[in-house]
Amino acid sequence: MSEGLFKTVKLKVEGMTCTNCALGISRTLEGEGFHNVNADFAGGEVSFEVADDSMLPLAKKRIESLGYRVTEANDQDDGKKKGLAPIEKKFWFSAVFTVPLILAMFIPVDFLHNDIFQLLLTIPVFTVGFLHFGKSAWFSLKSGVTNMDVLIFLGSTAAFVYSLIGTVYGLGHDYMFYETSASIITIVLLGNMLEHRSVKKTTSAIDDLVKLQKNTALRLTTEMHEGSEDVEEVDASLIEKGDRVLVNTGDKIPVDGEIYWGSASIDESLLSGESLPVEKQKGDKVVGGTILVSGTIKVKTTATGKDSVLSQIIELVRNAQKDKPKLQNLADKISMIFVPTVIVLALLTISYWLFGTDLPFRDSLMRGIAVLVIACPCALGLAIPTAVVVGIGRSAKSGILIKGGSAIDKLSSANMVVFDKTGTLTTGDFRLRNLECFGSSEESVRSILYSLEKHSGHPLARAITGFFRGSGEIRLSDVEEQKGMGVKATDAEGNVYIAGSYNVASHLTEDDSHNVYLIMNDRLIAWLDLDDEIKPGAAQLISFLKKSGIKTVLLSGDRKERCESIAVELGIEKIYSGMLPGQKLEVIDNLSKDYKVAMVGDGINDAPALARAFVGISMSDATQVAVKSAEVILLKGDLSLLGKAFGATRTTIRTVKENLFWAFFYNVAAIPLAMIGLLTPIVAALAMAFSDVVVVLNSLRLKRRRLR
Repeated sequence: MSEGLFKTVKLKVEGMTCTNCALGISRTLEGEGFHNVNADFAGGEVSFEVADDSMLPLAKKRIESLGYRVTEANDQDDGKKKGLAPIEKKFWFSAVFTVPLILAMFIPVDFLHNDIFQLLLTIPVFTVGFLHFGKSAWFSLKSGVTNMDVLIFLGSTAAFVYSLIGTVYGLGHDYMFYETSASIITIVLLGNMLEHRSVKKTTSAIDDLVKLQKNTALRLTTEMHEGSEDVEEVDASLIEKGDRVLVNTGDKIPVDGEIYWGSASIDESLLSGESLPVEKQKGDKVVGGTILVSGTIKVKTTATGKDSVLSQIIELVRNAQKDKPKLQNLADKISMIFVPTVIVLALLTISYWLFGTDLPFRDSLMRGIAVLVIACPCALGLAIPTAVVVGIGRSAKSGILIKGGSAIDKLSSANMVVFDKTGTLTTGDFRLRNLECFGSSEESVRSILYSLEKHSGHPLARAITGFFRGSGEIRLSDVEEQKGMGVKATDAEGNVYIAGSYNVASHLTEDDSHNVYLIMNDRLIAWLDLDDEIKPGAAQLISFLKKSGIKTVLLSGDRKERCESIAVELGIEKIYSGMLPGQKLEVIDNLSKDYKVAMVGDGINDAPALARAFVGISMSDATQVAVKSAEVILLKGDLSLLGKAFGATRTTIRTVKENLFWAFFYNVAAIPLAMIGLLTPIVAALAMAFSDVVVVLNSLRLKRRRLR
């Protein structure tokens, strides 16, 4: 079966707590033949591709055989359930029994030091730990990717069994380490609880976007008749394409649609990051989730559900947060070998102190347990995904959609930005400056141009169609749009027309100073000139990029004179004018030999160059093919967001590096300290439990850090 016939399935999975858990699930499903498996422990979701639904039971069975619980992707998540989460219940239960054991270390009360009393206190805690960490450890061993719980289980069990032997045989105080076993379990549960709460916050961008979706809508059941109309409040999910809805001041717009009555000021900050309301009137399009600040409008629905702009943004952000930057591959490989390495180090520690020195077995064992407990592969596993999730979420709220961790990697390191002109650096709003005809009437030329250009989506074509609407229309056949050239068609009498750039007329005239040339039966019959405006903020953006050490290039199909004029006005260093799509590819290829090129474009003819560049950047008001070819999308076509995009990606990568430094530094420094006996198992458990929390909290700082 061809790859195009595979479909993506998403399952909610409870119980994934770290990168190694996700790696174990991925490895297991890949071994069963599932394609493109992605296990996201932060989002609690596993996705993969299957040919048909017959494979789903196997996937669920294999995931559950590893000790995880599979729910449907649309189930209510834990965050919406009332009461304590399971991990919180386990911690508070364990804490009740552990506190007296810890107090015994500081208070000289006889019954607190009684071995039977301590055993009775420890049994409930050890049972919770045995079931929680032991189950996870066992299933991680089955998956072939050992996780942190293996270390915690071995450490707490060793301390408990050692103490139990001492109690059974009455060996005295030297065998009393019940508080060590219980404290390890309780402290690590505390760390897991704090981590659970913190990781939930890193994924809050998705929750915030989902909250923007309107739950109810005022559906118009009849048109206005003599000043009256019927309005019913319904669930927004029941609204269908073509339905008409009423939106009043203060309401969220429930659907994507087009205004057919009224006018309003609308807050579209979810799309653009811009807080100033946008004025809308009859004929304008509106987006579901935006807020009507003032006015009243009636909207005809054009898209609902998963087809709406907001739903597509949510899905894009969700998918992007799963994508891994290159550094993640290194972290994953280290995590896979980390646990076995630590177990070996713990055994070596016990052996060295027991056989190589005069240290008694109990002290040698405690040092080995400290090595097991101090190690923290979770911090390493959390370092990258938490920062990526927060960085992408913050960018989305600012109006920048970044398609994953790999795109963050690329944009942060780009050192050259290549701009298309029309619709990217310029507004795409044109005015007709001049129309000159040769041997044909102006009325006829206007009619021909309108009939041709209405078949093109190019900004120039849309402008010409607007200028000449109402000039009459001729019936055309065999209409063909040639990328980078123009539009070609034939009328009923067999006349062949071409409207396009100088490339289509270069054999008929040497004057290449005009925007559009009209040819009839290989004879030049008209040309016209249009002016477009430079986008607000374009000059400031170019200045910012240059100050940041990033080179700028203008790459356009427009004529040389106009490109040079814009380049001078904006301060762009190099231009390539009159470029066809194939030539744009050649330019990108040549520049890519010496630079990491970010390409910014918005048209069909830009799509190949966007795909070929080191990183492609598109405007959200661009053609769909350009948006799909790009890895970064600037919502509302706001070019000034590009500066923020560079700042967001660089700050995210800086946070990733800080996290990795802490994770590596912690383990490199802490494990040797435990091996030489400077850390007790309880102190080691405290340090380990909070190391991953520190990493997550540093990632959460991204929500407020200055982007630079």
